[in-house]
Amino acid sequence: MLDDHSILHHVIRRLSPQVQRMAINANGDAARFPFGFPVLPDPVPGFPGPLAGVLAAMDWAAGLGADTVVTVAADTPFFPTDLVARLQATDGTARFSLAASGFGDALDWHPVFGLWPTRLRHDLRRDLLTGQRKVIRWAVQYGAVPTRFAAAEDPFFNINTPEDLASARERTRDL
Repeated sequence: MLDDHSILHHVIRRLSPQVQRMAINANGDAARFPFGFPVLPDPVPGFPGPLAGVLAAMDWAAGLGADTVVTVAADTPFFPTDLVARLQATDGTARFSLAASGFGDALDWHPVFGLWPTRLRHDLRRDLLTGQRKVIRWAVQYGAVPTRFAAAEDPFFNINTPEDLASARERTRDL
């Protein structure tokens, strides 16, 4: 819980004004997510990591007729409120962008935060089934470009430990 709501609630609240539709990628009992969104299990076996979630999103979005889909991490409640617009603006020809942060020459990729072309879903499925697990390596191979987000506090701060949760609670007090 973060500020009387689940971390996922904060992520949904931040993303919902930026997109037309949302879904959640998760394996297991979908009923544990009472948000009213479709819950998409990994479409390939073996829990192969974040790329499987990206593939689930691509398949879902393609089924809705979308050319692209945006993904975000469910443990990162402070991502930019202009994330989608900035990812879309990076390169009008590539239409494939991943978030990055840092200043100067330093670049820290945040590959779960991306604008993914659904036309690559068949390539991603094939690559996952043959063992690909590295999000950045796969994305760059298919033409992804970074969209840099610079901020005094890391907008892609994610909550993994009790200490991270305490830091996030401090951040919400300052908002």
